[in-house]
Amino acid sequence: MALLMVSLALTGCGAGASDSGADEKGVSAARPAEGAADQGYESDKAAGSGAPDAKNPSAPAKGQQQHIIRTAELTVEVKDATKALATARRVTENAGGHVANEATERIDDSHVTSRIVLRVPQASYESVLGELAGTGKLLSRKADAKDVTEQVVDVESRIASQRASVDRVRKLMDQATKLSDVVTLEGELSRRQADLESLLAQQASLKDRTALATITLELTEKETAKPAESEERPGFLDALAGGWNALVAALTWIGIVLAALAPWLAVALVGYLVWRYVIRPRRAARRPAPGPWTGPAAGAEERPASTD
Repeated sequence: MALLMVSLALTGCGAGASDSGADEKGVSAARPAEGAADQGYESDKAAGSGAPDAKNPSAPAKGQQQHIIRTAELTVEVKDATKALATARRVTENAGGHVANEATERIDDSHVTSRIVLRVPQASYESVLGELAGTGKLLSRKADAKDVTEQVVDVESRIASQRASVDRVRKLMDQATKLSDVVTLEGELSRRQADLESLLAQQASLKDRTALATITLELTEKETAKPAESEERPGFLDALAGGWNALVAALTWIGIVLAALAPWLAVALVGYLVWRYVIRPRRAARRPAPGPWTGPAAGAEERPASTD
């Protein structure tokens, strides 16, 4: 068990040293065993392995191909966004690229805008940019280039050392005889394989971004101006039409008000009829008849009072 732990410690130390780039010969010796998965990516590397420039140690070695991530954003004003979009697709396909994303929108029923993301090979990057900018009036252009050569080389070196580390752990598993040693080695192997898969994912991402440039193209049509309304003075017919419309509107509102008051007017009319023909006659019938006349007889003359 002690021998196993010492072997694992030495294996880890060797892997760490290789990750830092100190042991270049060990990395070079491990690369033939990297497998067929990296053969396509190896074609992008330099044919030679010369030493880096003494004046600029961070510069790539002589004869080594640079790995650059290129991105660009274009805004172009066109007469017909649909036709310009078809042209952008055709140019991209002819260059060996593809459309990654697309969004088209009509704004206020006046003009159309389209936003499309294109992926094109690095060799066709400049020519495709020129053709896309020529589809209409160029409003804005922004391009960016990021050199990731050191990151690519670092990931390649770490992958080589990690694969060598995995192979060493597998050899130790073949030599292990105790169950506890096998369990310990299996855990170590799983951890190192997970680290290797993470590095391979980074390598695939770098390969995709350096092999294909990303161009974001925004196409917009010129917004059509609305015709200005002419300011004219109203004439006799306009005044007559306006008065007629006002009269119709007033009559309409009067009709609406009467319609709203109709139920109340009907109730009031029924109440009035009940009072006029039912309640009033009954009240008149209940009044007492007038008494006999007690005044002087008819034809009698009133004598004046005596003054004596």
